[in-house]
Amino acid sequence: MKFFSIGKTLGTTVSAAAVVALTLSACGSDNNAGTAGTTGAEGATGTAAADCGGANSLTAEGSTAQQNAIALFNQAWGQACPGKNLSYNPTGSGAGREQFIAKNVDFAGSDSPLSEEQIAPATARCEGNAPWHLPLVFGPIAMAYNIEGVDKLVLNGETLAKIFQGQITKWNDPAIAALNEGATLPDSDVTPIFRSDSSGTTDNFQKYLTAAAPEAWTKGAGSEFQGGAGEGAQKSAGVVQAVQATPGSIGYVEKGFAEQAGVPFAQIDTGSGPVELTDESAAKAIDAAKFAGEGNDLVLDLNSLYGTTEAGAYPLVLATYNIVCSDGYPADTAAAIRSFMTVAANQGQSGLSAAGYVPLPDAFKERLLTSIDAIGPSA
Repeated sequence: MKFFSIGKTLGTTVSAAAVVALTLSACGSDNNAGTAGTTGAEGATGTAAADCGGANSLTAEGSTAQQNAIALFNQAWGQACPGKNLSYNPTGSGAGREQFIAKNVDFAGSDSPLSEEQIAPATARCEGNAPWHLPLVFGPIAMAYNIEGVDKLVLNGETLAKIFQGQITKWNDPAIAALNEGATLPDSDVTPIFRSDSSGTTDNFQKYLTAAAPEAWTKGAGSEFQGGAGEGAQKSAGVVQAVQATPGSIGYVEKGFAEQAGVPFAQIDTGSGPVELTDESAAKAIDAAKFAGEGNDLVLDLNSLYGTTEAGAYPLVLATYNIVCSDGYPADTAAAIRSFMTVAANQGQSGLSAAGYVPLPDAFKERLLTSIDAIGPSA
């Protein structure tokens, strides 16, 4: 691994500490009497003790969508394995992938897989071994809105596609009114808010529109917003702030950010009636998801997730990956990564719901742990 300059190291560490502070203040359940004063895995969650081998510190960078989950995982890792710490810098998925390829961090947090062009340099970074995508965090994407007098809003893939392409410009448009029978919708302008930075959340939102409304959404996907309408905002926090500050606005952002800000978000109708965003409705969509391939590289087939029409399933769920080397790490780094991610998939699931994420379904977790255990070298 490359050594960091002092400035970069401090920036990464401070960012991680700030995230931990944010998450702990938002999730009071982490300080309950059942876990206070415990340091081992058994006391924290009632599960078997963690394997605490390997290096005491790791570095990672990337997705802002998973930053609060990473903070919970880091806390759980420190409790299960005293002295262990991950420094995570939430600079966005695109930056995370670049820093991973450059060997500046041990793994990347990303809301999208590596692009075809990035596979070869990532393989070289991994000393000729394949990079793997491990979907450790699922975060529902909320359609946060700011419409005076509207407490409940129902949208679908087609109306969202037209809103974010600038084809629906008024909130009382007939297409929206048809989904909200009996509601009084204002004759006010619609202002879409999109991520102006390279963002896996943007990529996944556009992939959802492609799967759910292929005839209406003609812009494709990618980490850069393609819709051509609305106002841009930096990172997830910026989207929430822009929605709060802009009457008539709507933006796509992770559920945890919308909840923390107290911003309402729309229900989505996939053809079987409006579905409210809850842990249960998001889990239904995750259960329907399939993997794109075989083996330990767990890239998801997003069409099976975003295109679901199952009753009661909320389809707009963001799978965020931790991108790791399948092999090629120093042995102590590989052991620490296995330790951190194993704790994250087990003890770290506690508190995720309160932070706006969906805990891993059991069958999915077992598949994930198989991949984590295979990260090499093993000794």
